[in-house]
Amino acid sequence: MKSISVFCGSKTGNNPIFQEQAYQLGQTLAKKGITLIYGGASVGLMGKLADGALEQNGEVVGVFPEFLKNKEILHKNLTRLIIVDSMHERKIKMHNLSDGVIVLPGGYGTMDEFFEMITWSQLQLHRKPIALLNINGYYNYLIKHADKMREEGFLSPKHREMILIHKDINELLMDMQQFSVKDGD
Repeated sequence: MKSISVFCGSKTGNNPIFQEQAYQLGQTLAKKGITLIYGGASVGLMGKLADGALEQNGEVVGVFPEFLKNKEILHKNLTRLIIVDSMHERKIKMHNLSDGVIVLPGGYGTMDEFFEMITWSQLQLHRKPIALLNINGYYNYLIKHADKMREEGFLSPKHREMILIHKDINELLMDMQQFSVKDGD
């Protein structure tokens, strides 16, 4: 894997562990020579993630919608900045630039990005690994809901297994490296 898109919050959350882990993920990606593709902001977990990678001289590509210039503060020190017109274009560009996806804690926007990426995989539009970094149990309820969708027959076991879940960054990256999509429905 040469590049990974990371979707995460434009807020930092209430627990400092979210910021610490976002920063550490950025550092780890840079140390492993993996290009970080992210939303381009300097605020929230996005900013911590980029700062961590940049501190280790990592390559950081921001994909930033023009209309958000008044809502999110653009990071000034990126390796490369790509300005797009819409949120949908942002997701497509981030997808096209990356070999995999990691999702950190975030709000509705982060959930939208996660669900679109996992849906594209389910529809076999890509074969990239998609992982939740489950910091401090943040995604426990989402994981339980995915299990419920499988139990109730709305999600096949194969599609439930497509979501990689770890609380440890290095284990998560190792799983992503070894990931392969199972064929069939």
